[in-house]
Amino acid sequence: MGKRRAPELYRAPFPLYTVKMDPSSGLIITAGGGGASKTGIKNAVHFLSLDLVGGAHSATLLHTHETDTRATMNMCLGGDVMAAGQDDTCRLMKFSLHEAKHNKKPAAKDGTGDKGGARKRAGKAQNADGGEGDAAQMKLDSPQISVQDLGSVQADLSPQDPCVKCVRFSPDLTLLLSGGADGFVRVWEFPSLKEKLNFRAHKDELEDIDISPDKKHIVTVGRDFECSVWSGDQLAVGLCWHENMPQITEKMYRYKACRFAKVEDQKDALRLYTVQIPHKRDRKPPPCYITKWDGRAFLPLLTKPCGNEVISCLTASDSGTFLGLGTVTGSVAIYIAFSLQKLYYIQESHGIVVTDLTFLPDAPKTKAVKGDNEVVMLSVAVDSRCQVHAVSNRRSFPLWLVLFFCGLMVVAVILLLQSFFPGFI
Repeated sequence: MGKRRAPELYRAPFPLYTVKMDPSSGLIITAGGGGASKTGIKNAVHFLSLDLVGGAHSATLLHTHETDTRATMNMCLGGDVMAAGQDDTCRLMKFSLHEAKHNKKPAAKDGTGDKGGARKRAGKAQNADGGEGDAAQMKLDSPQISVQDLGSVQADLSPQDPCVKCVRFSPDLTLLLSGGADGFVRVWEFPSLKEKLNFRAHKDELEDIDISPDKKHIVTVGRDFECSVWSGDQLAVGLCWHENMPQITEKMYRYKACRFAKVEDQKDALRLYTVQIPHKRDRKPPPCYITKWDGRAFLPLLTKPCGNEVISCLTASDSGTFLGLGTVTGSVAIYIAFSLQKLYYIQESHGIVVTDLTFLPDAPKTKAVKGDNEVVMLSVAVDSRCQVHAVSNRRSFPLWLVLFFCGLMVVAVILLLQSFFPGFI
């Protein structure tokens, strides 16, 4: 019997490195490629629609935007603009979704009508018997997506193998941040792309970056064992997650990822989550850890182990209720942010390193495709697959189960009353 895997939503013809979902249009945007090497593997951004059919999620490829010799390794969305980390540059692209033109198609000569769908199902080949007329009609019947190049900025100046490691928009979309292999943080005003800040944040390459909702603090994670909080370009505080764990020495672990998140039902509260992974890999690997911090005072609130598989990526849901984790061995997990308790886990669902994760946004366009699930998350990996991970609503129970527990409660109350009042019933 094979390993358990999450449902495969989509399979690309190239390795996938990043995935995001646009809340306003409901589009899934995923990207990757083979880079500049002449292997025949293309580099592209794919735009997908997400549907819920009979309780099962399915995706449809709507548009392919090729990116020449540049593979998109990471990206973030700011409204209808996508910032993509490609080699040493951060490239901005604006995308637009145009509704389908519903033209009436003449009936087929053989009376069979359309055999092909209006759109191409993700991971499936188009019908071989479709002619040029069918292809043209399919194009008219499909939602159209246009992509406009808005320019790029050089975001990494490493002399060897330059690489933009992470990009992030500020929540109000006035700033664009990037971190590179050269250890520098660069901040641009958006949309003018005028450079606002440029400072050395780490001695080694950056792993991750995030900015607080009020834009007062930038948090950076580097491979130099540091996780730093910055006020502008000035160091505010260096985080130390293991100060109350004497069994962990200074160089045993390094930070891997960071993410600010809201606190559900607490308007003014803010949390920062970080992931720590072992610096060295042993035959019996020690556990990785998640730490929850006060997002304003930057004091550790809770630290818990999250398994022995090395964490490769971290994400948080819009509400701040859930955290998503991917591993270098392809496993995917969902944790409850409040308690850092594991809610969902599939071991080696991808079988190879998970490169990015994203939760379905809390938006009207995605509410319908969420279905009867408390949370839905997408994952992509180097195996070219995009998978969907859904957790059924824990607050809803079958009627028979409700009646069963009600019956037990009635019996318990009767027995309790009999113990105090022997003549009762």
